[in-house]
Amino acid sequence: MKTVICEQPGTLVLTDRPAPKPGIDDVLIRIKRVGVCGTDLHIFTGNQPFLAYPRVMGHELSGIVESAPAGARVAKGDQVYVMPYLACGKCIACRAKKPNCCVNIRVLGVHADGGMAEQLAVPQAFVFKAEGVTLDQAAMIEFLAIGAHAVARADVQPKQRALVVGAGPIGMAALIFAKLRGAQVTVLDGRTDRLQFCETQLRVDHAVHLDTTELATDAKRLAEITDQEFFDVVFDATGNINAMERGLEFVAHGGKYVLISIVRDRISFADPEFHKRETTLLASRNATPDDFETVLEAMRAGLIPTEALNTHTLQLSNLPEQFPWLLDPSAGVIKALVEC
Repeated sequence: MKTVICEQPGTLVLTDRPAPKPGIDDVLIRIKRVGVCGTDLHIFTGNQPFLAYPRVMGHELSGIVESAPAGARVAKGDQVYVMPYLACGKCIACRAKKPNCCVNIRVLGVHADGGMAEQLAVPQAFVFKAEGVTLDQAAMIEFLAIGAHAVARADVQPKQRALVVGAGPIGMAALIFAKLRGAQVTVLDGRTDRLQFCETQLRVDHAVHLDTTELATDAKRLAEITDQEFFDVVFDATGNINAMERGLEFVAHGGKYVLISIVRDRISFADPEFHKRETTLLASRNATPDDFETVLEAMRAGLIPTEALNTHTLQLSNLPEQFPWLLDPSAGVIKALVEC
């Protein structure tokens, strides 16, 4: 079967591998769509902290079942999506129904080979029917679930003021689900095209352009929007340490700061600023089955502009040549899907 392998940072190779032989508990899936995520871009550029090369990338997956164990919830011919966080089911996090932060987690495309291939065998516990949505939509559930999880972690309430820092796909996902909960949402980013997309396609309440100069016009604008009170909830989706440390400045007194993104480094805040706000600091990692179901229900209800989010389509066989292009801001990529 055709498979694309990231042999080392900057090098993708199209090769033929034997088709997987599913184990007794595995569902064999003919992969149809793979969403390209920021994680994949980080793997390609060598900035993913949890990875060893070579690796088959791809964890935003949809496909058709080729075979399934007897008694499984899916059967041959079913359209499915994959929850790519292979949790152990036994550790302290799993026992607390938090498989997204399992002690022994193996994420497809990161800790184990993923779905940039024609077929993939996945334990049946992590394969779900994708009824009522298209294959394209099913491959977009995972990244949207990460945003839904962050919003659920923050317990966003109607009419609260929420700030999303970083208007990439994950930030957009947080924006979408904060809006669906009735929050007034502002997005902060340095790319004009992303801000315009958030305004025209996602109906964000306010879009503010990043300003890291001494003038800090963005901070002044954020203060104006909130009557000098700033935000009940701030989400960081930048993957930038400077942004993550600065974001605390925009949290209202009594507010919450949610770090969706991850960096290799330590992050720090001024303790007086952290304490005087009595800030609630939350990490948000991956997503749970409930978050995936939240996304699926919203898709079925037509509440997510998936056609607008899906800006680019690539073919698996052309991926080694075309993948570097996705890193170019001028390409205007929001979400690229690979067709297998």
